[in-house]
Amino acid sequence: MTTKAARCLALPAGLALWLVATAAFAQTFSREQDIPDLRLGQRVMVDDGSCPAGQVKEVLGSQMTTSGVLRTRKCVQRLGTKKR
Repeated sequence: MTTKAARCLALPAGLALWLVATAAFAQTFSREQDIPDLRLGQRVMVDDGSCPAGQVKEVLGSQMTTSGVLRTRKCVQRLGTKKR
């Protein structure tokens, strides 16, 4: 394999690994009120039982407003086992 071909394959593999690692390191809270300061672009998982079985609420700091960071909420597939 040439060096150029190896670099072309390493970039997508590194990106995929980064995306998986980002999801794995997401913080999990039991209540949305427990989130201290949500930053723009930050994703936090909230396991408060408001989503259907097998899903968890994802809170995203989606937009900057004059009053602070706007939070967007949606239910996403739960990854891994539930931690207490």
